[in-house]
Amino acid sequence: MREILQKLMKGEISVEKAEKMLKTMQIQELGDFAKLDAGRHARTGFPESIFAEGKSEEEIVKIVRASSRQGRVLVTRLEKEKYEAIKDKLKFLEDEGFKLEYHPRARILSAKKQETEKLGKIGIITAGTSDIPVAEEARVVAEESGCEIMKAYDVGVAGIHRLFSYLEQMIQEDVKIIVVVAGMEGALPSVVAGLVDIPVIGVPTSVGYGVGREGFTALYSMLQSCAPGIAVVNIDNGFGAAIFAATMLQSIH
Repeated sequence: MREILQKLMKGEISVEKAEKMLKTMQIQELGDFAKLDAGRHARTGFPESIFAEGKSEEEIVKIVRASSRQGRVLVTRLEKEKYEAIKDKLKFLEDEGFKLEYHPRARILSAKKQETEKLGKIGIITAGTSDIPVAEEARVVAEESGCEIMKAYDVGVAGIHRLFSYLEQMIQEDVKIIVVVAGMEGALPSVVAGLVDIPVIGVPTSVGYGVGREGFTALYSMLQSCAPGIAVVNIDNGFGAAIFAATMLQSIH
């Protein structure tokens, strides 16, 4: 936008041309397989993220190259095997001054030129160890969005005494929001929300036996919670929980 306005001020383009360029700058087309929302960062504070599932290695590399113009790149649901296959093709990012980091448990590749402005603290809690991959997705995305993280993993209702000291510490450290990740019966967000006076974001996971129905039992339990102050995202959606938490922090920052 700055470049367009500078060209207009210098008389290098007409008003009509500048207007047309401003209207079209928001969307960048990559062949027939991707249309990037170049204005998302300006609108929301978060750049467009690349969801790797279902995309070929070539498509991911091309989208990363185009997205890098925003100064930050985040590729989610990127399996380690696919990352290993494309990492040599991403060397150009380091040449351009990006710091690259792959987070295998979260399945996220992050690349940025500078640190993100800090927004505040959020807590991330899991019921069990099997919920950690989803929690790690939330952690990495939240950190990349400017959140400071306090975490407590494997403190679910099967041994509820494990939870209280971590929860007390989070409150003392002025955590503003708590993301609670749970599978099985999904009871932990209700327990946490009944003990704190800050917003809780429930993340159901697809962890559980038979009637867990790949996370639907946990989802229904969180939606039916009698404890007030809970928002619930989709099954295994650590990314969505992190962006929601960061958006809330940004609104009070």
